[in-house]
Amino acid sequence: MSGSGYDAVVDVDDEGDLGHTDLQEDLEFHTSNFNVTSQSGGRKAASSGLPPPATASSAPSSSKRFLWTVSFYSQFFDVDTSAVLSRCWAALYPRANFLDVLEGNPDLYGPFWIATTVVLILFLGGTISDWLSVRGTAQFAYDFGLLSGAAGLVYGYTLFIPIALFLALRYFGSESAYLLECWALYGYSNLIWIPVAIISWSPIEILNWVFVVVGFGLSVTFLLRNLYPVLSATDRQVSKVLLIVVVILHAGLSLTIKILFFAHYSPVAKKPAGGDAPEGDKPPAFLF
Repeated sequence: MSGSGYDAVVDVDDEGDLGHTDLQEDLEFHTSNFNVTSQSGGRKAASSGLPPPATASSAPSSSKRFLWTVSFYSQFFDVDTSAVLSRCWAALYPRANFLDVLEGNPDLYGPFWIATTVVLILFLGGTISDWLSVRGTAQFAYDFGLLSGAAGLVYGYTLFIPIALFLALRYFGSESAYLLECWALYGYSNLIWIPVAIISWSPIEILNWVFVVVGFGLSVTFLLRNLYPVLSATDRQVSKVLLIVVVILHAGLSLTIKILFFAHYSPVAKKPAGGDAPEGDKPPAFLF
């Protein structure tokens, strides 16, 4: 008998009387070649080009992604241009829950470039607004403090508010909250500020207020619509408080954008050197 990892030879008497068989004399055992066969079979499988099994000792080590490796961060940017554009469109014109649009693959590519674009346009819009406020009264000088102010405001809001919301949701028992999804929601909600920043450099203050209010309304509606299913997983009173906090913080962002970047003589902008205008030509300090 062979093929099961061992060989055995049985001698049977001519008379066929098995009852008197002497096992010591009639049975001959040979050295098994089981190990040799398995090793050669293993080498054959390895040389066939098949991937190693998932339980192989080398598999976990090759799939590990550490914080200091590029592969750890590249997984958050694993999205193509068409997917980012479709998510941008879903953020501007929401017809379905945005978490369903993400399809379980939230990305940081779109939020990062959206926030960067908002920062640059806020700087340009604020610069134009400041130039219009001093035109004809003083020599205008660019103030790059507006750029650092826009970067700190937009990046800080988009980065830290989702972290705080995620920690609060986990603290109050919501198991459906994920940090990447929170980052994606807040990142794509900033998209509305791009057209608002483009058209809000107008010196007509009432139009600027209308544009900012519309931007706030659209973006906060997008956030509440997609955060409500996650917030409702907590206690009813807790979910109400968190919804109110989300609205207040977003209103603070909108008001800050309006005052700092679309107001003449922005508080974060330096006054042009040698630009002292007559007292009668200066706008009131409280005029936005």
